[in-house]
Amino acid sequence: MIRLNVDCLVFIFNELQIKETYLHSCLLVNKEWCRLVVPILWKNYPQKNNDKLKENKSKEKLFNIILSCLSSTSKQLLFDNGIKLPSTILLKPPSFNYISYCKFLKSKLIKEIIEMVSGETFITGRCGKYKYLEQELYKLYISQCNNIKELSWRTSQPILSFPGASTCFSQLHGLSIEIDKVDNDSLYKMAQLCKDLNVLIIHDYSQEKISGLISLIDAQRKLKSVSFEHIKKGPTCKELSEALARKGNTINKLNLRSVRIIPPSFLTSLTNLKKITIYSDYDSDEDTKEEFQNYLAISEFPELQILCLNGLSCFKESATLVEKTKGNISQVNIYTFDNVAENTGLLIKAIANNCPNIEQLSTYLVPEDFDYVKSLLLNCKNLIYLGLNSLDYFMDMNDENDNIGDNLLDILTKFSPKSLTKIVIGAGWKYSVDAFERFFESCRERKLYFFGITHNGDNFENITYKHLNIIRKYMDEKVIIEFFDY
Repeated sequence: MIRLNVDCLVFIFNELQIKETYLHSCLLVNKEWCRLVVPILWKNYPQKNNDKLKENKSKEKLFNIILSCLSSTSKQLLFDNGIKLPSTILLKPPSFNYISYCKFLKSKLIKEIIEMVSGETFITGRCGKYKYLEQELYKLYISQCNNIKELSWRTSQPILSFPGASTCFSQLHGLSIEIDKVDNDSLYKMAQLCKDLNVLIIHDYSQEKISGLISLIDAQRKLKSVSFEHIKKGPTCKELSEALARKGNTINKLNLRSVRIIPPSFLTSLTNLKKITIYSDYDSDEDTKEEFQNYLAISEFPELQILCLNGLSCFKESATLVEKTKGNISQVNIYTFDNVAENTGLLIKAIANNCPNIEQLSTYLVPEDFDYVKSLLLNCKNLIYLGLNSLDYFMDMNDENDNIGDNLLDILTKFSPKSLTKIVIGAGWKYSVDAFERFFESCRERKLYFFGITHNGDNFENITYKHLNIIRKYMDEKVIIEFFDY
């Protein structure tokens, strides 16, 4: 047998990561292959592999391997504090220093290991003696891992003071922080340690720690993605908006799950934005929403690819944004809490004229907009998903508007591109059973992988058992693969 050199083997094994079952088989060939494959498998724990471990036994094996990597000093400390580790990990030391290969440090993994050992739910801050196990697990990773790439920072443990922290975190690319768990000094320390973050995710919000957070943002040289998740109520912070504006040349992805905390003036600075997702809460005041809409109207994101707005009724502003792009938009998702929305047709028209490569669109429209749908289908030949939601106030239609939804179905029947295999329509319009059947007949060649009907309010009477029977018929004939009525 011809012997492949190490570089060739490593290249092949890295390619086999897509099929991990093949890679696991390579472990058993010989010692050399095993020595090369183990680091490749472990560098992704727990980023990818832990999510696949659905069976408790598989997780238990992984967790026991990690626990076996604890030093004898750590094991003694845990024993002295009444923490009993699984007996199997004490038999012999591991064959490899598995932890040293890891590039991801996730709080979820630490939490699940503690829950396995303790047999109960683990909550940081109320963990009793198991705080020692949490401490030693973090110390293990931080001391053994050189150049962690991603960190989930959701612990009150002083991880930046643990031995090896300066080396471990110096090349972080992704950082997710639960602000409630860390103090301001720790944020300042992290700003000194890592300056090359690509991704920053902020959970919760605290006015007292805003200076440390701003310091962390300012320290980054190439920050690309910023997310604010699960933000609780708090005062608006102009300084945070200004800090984001200072990174306007590098940020290309923004995910903002509250419009109450950060003034939107920074939006005009994000000239290289490729993806924007904004969620407005039900209880956000109208003035705040209007301010965001006004700034969206005057912003320009020429490189924009994905636009997702939830809770903001800004169809005109969205249309203006689309018209200012270079035509690279692939996804637009608009959701509103308002029963009445204006200028819905403007957005569809703008997409039809400016987004030839769009693959996914979910928006609202009124019957007067149906002609724009025809233009959309004719101009956007790569469309895969189309969601057209009706507004509540079209529930109560008079007789002359009976079966007005047939116009929409006929347009979908005649002009849908072959790529369009996922469709959602609103139940606010009435449809005839014949129009339903004509539409599904037109889908025989391409098949509908997904068909859905959305109900706003209580408009369930428009979709009858006859409609559902037609859907079942075409599901039985494999024209419709999945159906959702929600």
